[in-house]
Amino acid sequence: MKEGKQAKRARLRAKVADFFELPSEIVLDLPRLVLTGKQRLLIENHRGIKEYAKALIRLSTPVGTLRISGQDLEILAIAQEQVEIEGRIDQIEWEERGEEQ
Repeated sequence: MKEGKQAKRARLRAKVADFFELPSEIVLDLPRLVLTGKQRLLIENHRGIKEYAKALIRLSTPVGTLRISGQDLEILAIAQEQVEIEGRIDQIEWEERGEEQ
């Protein structure tokens, strides 16, 4: 029952965003990813770093864990809701809620 209410709220927020022509990532509390080539990734609306290594960075977001894998990855800048990553980005994927570590 609880999940049904959340789904209804999400649909209502999406309709409001569409009606007022607002960016859906803001109204729906979604992360925004901007990838520049294979070298730089900007993530907005994150909830913190779960794991940080040269080959793997895992970030918590409102919709789950974002997994960035590659080589020589480094965090160039981090702010309350924004992270900028540089390196050779090979893969970006979402971890299923049940797989999150």
